[in-house]
Amino acid sequence: MAATEFLIRVLLRTIRYPQKVSDEMDEATRKRMQQRAELLSREMSRLLQELEQRSQEESGVSWGAPLFAALQQWPFWAIAGVLVLLFGLWWCLRKRRREPDSRSGEERSSIHREQVEEAEEEEEDSDDADFLGRFFEEHIQWPVQDLATECLVVKDLVGDLLRVFQVLLSNSFFPVLQPAIGVGSAFEGWSPHEDDAVYRLLVPLQAPRGHAFHLELGTAGEMPARNSCICVELVCTCTRERLAGEMLCFLHHPEEELRRNQDPSLLCTLCTGSYLDVRKTARWFHQLVKAAWLVLPHLSKYRLTLLPSSRSCKFQVTKDDNKSLVVEMVFGVQQGNSDIFLSSQATEDIFTPSTMWSESCAVAEVKFFSHMARKVPHDSFHLKCLQLCARVLVGTGFSTYTLKTVVMHLLTTIPVSGWRRRHFLLRLQDIMQYLRCCLEEKRLDHFFLGNERVPEKIVLPPAFQTAKPLNLFQRLAQDPPTQAEALREFVELRDRLTRLLIYGY
Repeated sequence: MAATEFLIRVLLRTIRYPQKVSDEMDEATRKRMQQRAELLSREMSRLLQELEQRSQEESGVSWGAPLFAALQQWPFWAIAGVLVLLFGLWWCLRKRRREPDSRSGEERSSIHREQVEEAEEEEEDSDDADFLGRFFEEHIQWPVQDLATECLVVKDLVGDLLRVFQVLLSNSFFPVLQPAIGVGSAFEGWSPHEDDAVYRLLVPLQAPRGHAFHLELGTAGEMPARNSCICVELVCTCTRERLAGEMLCFLHHPEEELRRNQDPSLLCTLCTGSYLDVRKTARWFHQLVKAAWLVLPHLSKYRLTLLPSSRSCKFQVTKDDNKSLVVEMVFGVQQGNSDIFLSSQATEDIFTPSTMWSESCAVAEVKFFSHMARKVPHDSFHLKCLQLCARVLVGTGFSTYTLKTVVMHLLTTIPVSGWRRRHFLLRLQDIMQYLRCCLEEKRLDHFFLGNERVPEKIVLPPAFQTAKPLNLFQRLAQDPPTQAEALREFVELRDRLTRLLIYGY
């Protein structure tokens, strides 16, 4: 990738800064450039055709390790081979341009001349790198949606709904709803779904009056815990009852009196046994959305379509111009004062019992990207790198979470100044190289477990801070065929990225 970037830089510089030559050389130079351009066109056509054929063919040949390692880089070396055809011309023109400077430099000291040339060289390289970044920024077809603006629209809409919910539930014993927190890729500033982003928000739940939530984390030693429960317990409110007379104590009043004079407890509405039920909570939220939509006149400009979801409240809003936004509200209970929640969001398990909640780092992740956004330069390309790599994941066994974990690790190891537009190709190379090393070593550490590089602004439970790093690629270590398949898919992934850089889409 480094060699490719250098040669592409040479090509772009030759195009961007055509050098001055004498009149006698004009005709000969034009002929040579025309011949080289025609050759370049033929070679690029052949290269792209071979690249397309390679992605459609499956080879049963078992290559030796050295040959395989060499072939893995063939798209980049092929491009380099084509671009080097222009290198000789560039060098000659560059040398000719500098000859007058050399003659005039005889009047200056050699030390001063070298210092000036070095400064000019550094400035030219910097300009070339920035031009290369701008070239790819304009060349690649990026998603057209304005995530930042649409996130604000969604947050305002959900905020209005929650305020109505709070009025409707003010005298009930349903969970107390807290302000929603935008989570997921859209609120992090990127989206793996191109122009079809899902705007996900986590609504924190607190126990209502006369109730308490107790978190029962899953299997001992499993982190993040997937099979956790939220136990709902009744607490005595006799003191409050005597002071304010606002409610009857669920523990110390007869059931008949409670049925006549008070709404049922949470245990009788959204729980299965003593545990908060995810599916019942999701159905309750759907009913609330339908009810609130009718009492908010300004929402009449949107058309509401409720979407099926057993563990969240998911709906689509369509504007008058037929532009649609998909919103998903998940629910969670905070662990202490940390940024880790027990969430209703579905896990990778085929079947998850309705009383099971999973430990989620979604809030910590969005806080991390918000923290990095304040530290990186204004022209940082870290989100575009993530967006671009996520685009080529479709149809492979790699998840966007794996890619996001790689980028989070790199953001805390590479200086933030190294993520500017001019470093675009270098950072893409780093992402691919990091992923490949993790595949070969069969290890990718979870970002928030036992990682000393997590920013202090992110509040983690003590167990997260003292935990041993969790290997997200444990399955590769346990199953060699799975690792071999992952390495094959990585080659396809890199080829797709190469095609994307060439074609722009």
